[in-house]
Amino acid sequence: MKTHRRFTAAVLALLLVAGGMAAHGAPAQLGVTVGLTPAVQQVAPGAIFDLYVEATQAGDPFNGFDAVVGYDPTALTLVPGSKADQEGAYMAGACGNTFYDFVQHATSVTCTDVLLCNGVALLGPGKLFHLRFQASLSPQVTGVTFLAGTQFYDAGVYVRPVYTSDAQIGIGMSVGVGPSGPVKLTLAAAPNPSPAGLTFTIGADRIGPQTLRIFDLQGRTVRRFADTVSTAGSRTIHWDGRSDAGVALAPGVYLARLEVAGRAVWNRVTLIR
Repeated sequence: MKTHRRFTAAVLALLLVAGGMAAHGAPAQLGVTVGLTPAVQQVAPGAIFDLYVEATQAGDPFNGFDAVVGYDPTALTLVPGSKADQEGAYMAGACGNTFYDFVQHATSVTCTDVLLCNGVALLGPGKLFHLRFQASLSPQVTGVTFLAGTQFYDAGVYVRPVYTSDAQIGIGMSVGVGPSGPVKLTLAAAPNPSPAGLTFTIGADRIGPQTLRIFDLQGRTVRRFADTVSTAGSRTIHWDGRSDAGVALAPGVYLARLEVAGRAVWNRVTLIR
């Protein structure tokens, strides 16, 4: 009887996890969910506007992070700021003593902020970092994205997985509008399972920037396909089962994520050898 009860409890736990994925279109919440917000905005050519690195929902505790954010310098110019300008209210309000660092590169920035008060950690949601940009004078749609190296910590230990979502900026152009209501997305994969690679069929009901990423079950991005501004309708992308570095990935389950105009859909795919 005890064995049967343990087995039943285990099955119920698995069903709850599966139900969480089916209901929300994403893995059950673990780790940290962080986004660039607002995820979609339209600005005038030459305008100055704000973006935030934001923990968008409650998750595992963290007391520090490195956020590596990429952008196109021909479309956007970073507006410099001080710690008081850039540190998010959620971090600044949690602890009077923080380690703060900000490094600007040619096409990205690295934002680092760590709470130095013993035993203090955050769960989310809340704004973590503030970025300010000036738009170019050329009408276009451009993206601001999280890059490899984005990571969260709790007392010196990595918090994983980290789920990220990017931002799309329409400079003198609308983004993510078209038919009434939010964008409608589809993400199919075949063959699934696959011994070598598979083809994604992705669809959206309107024009807009599209991002397709593959994650392992620890939440790490293993493959990122080039961002594309696609027309409405469907198209295919072939994945050869390799990482961004060209290395054949181990057999197992991976998570594919398609994002358009701040909305995302997920699909679970399996590689077999």
